[in-house]
Amino acid sequence: MTDFDKIRFYRDSEVHPALQQYIKHPMVKALLQFSFPEKSFSEIEEIVMDCHSIRDFQTKVIYHSIRKVLEKSSEGLTYSGFDSLSKDESYMFISNHRDILLDTSLLNCALYEQDLIMTASAIGDNLVQKPFLLLLSKLNRNFLVQRGLGPREMLKSSMELSAYIKDLLVEQNRSVWMAQREGRTKDGNDHTQQGVLKMLAMAKGDLSLSEYFSKIKIVPISMSYEFDPTDILKMPEIMAKHNEETYVKSANEDFNSIMQGALGNKGRIHITAGNVISADVFKKMEQEESSINDQLKSLATYIDNRIHENYKLWPANYIACDLLKNNELHKDKYTSKQKRQFERRLTRRIDFKNSLEVNSYLLMYANPVLNHEALNEV
Repeated sequence: MTDFDKIRFYRDSEVHPALQQYIKHPMVKALLQFSFPEKSFSEIEEIVMDCHSIRDFQTKVIYHSIRKVLEKSSEGLTYSGFDSLSKDESYMFISNHRDILLDTSLLNCALYEQDLIMTASAIGDNLVQKPFLLLLSKLNRNFLVQRGLGPREMLKSSMELSAYIKDLLVEQNRSVWMAQREGRTKDGNDHTQQGVLKMLAMAKGDLSLSEYFSKIKIVPISMSYEFDPTDILKMPEIMAKHNEETYVKSANEDFNSIMQGALGNKGRIHITAGNVISADVFKKMEQEESSINDQLKSLATYIDNRIHENYKLWPANYIACDLLKNNELHKDKYTSKQKRQFERRLTRRIDFKNSLEVNSYLLMYANPVLNHEALNEV
């Protein structure tokens, strides 16, 4: 298969017909009216019907949607590190993963404002089961990662995915975003799954690992939300893991997380683009580690370290760390008022008498500090 039809996003020629078909879908209509509250629907329709490519739709519609989300549910988006990237080059962005849709949407917002190539982005096919969500994902340059497959099908799917990502990066000069792991980080402890890197390497062909990864230009991205609007929604899965129980998602859990992530309070948000991982780094790994698996393990650790050191630590992270350890080691990083506000958030969201719940919730916010400090101790 060379057309990647099972997983690809829309071709530009497919954008306008898809919009014509779905523009009056209730959920799509609601998104459009949210994005342009001051306009009549006939005026909105005119804007949408003038979209004949994914870039048209992203810049004329989705960019306004994200800016409206930020206006209503955050204290603003800042970013750094993007000025060191080249405007005409594609990059393989690998980031920590906190929110189903916002991570990649906010990254694209930053890329657009910096006049850089926007990304194609991986999304699990389990998240787009509803037709209008599949439509919006394909209009927003999302490609599908197939979930729930058997071992043989998973290998075939991974090979196709790897080939598609290579095609995007190398042949189409299109940047790509992938999370460092399957699924969101629930406990705030961001670590790269070796399997993600192994999948990327499947398409290297005759190149060595260092040659291929140098070619696709990997950039670690740190996504830092002051508050996680879905923190309470993540607690059941965290508690099930602690209790060694199998966690089963409810029917609309992912959709509810998407909506809460978009509309819930996030406070301040910062995105840091790390440096492109250099050929020298890859060559050093190749010299120090004889097996491919050990090289991938070293690379995963290297990406983790860059994400941890570039994470923007907010007062809430330091407060949670001090509450967790029952000390005031970081008291110069926050005010008494900020501490009271965080404690109020804590007591409103979980059972304060349940020490396991309290510790699990605090770790969600404290882990970025703990990872950052562990890195500085090395």
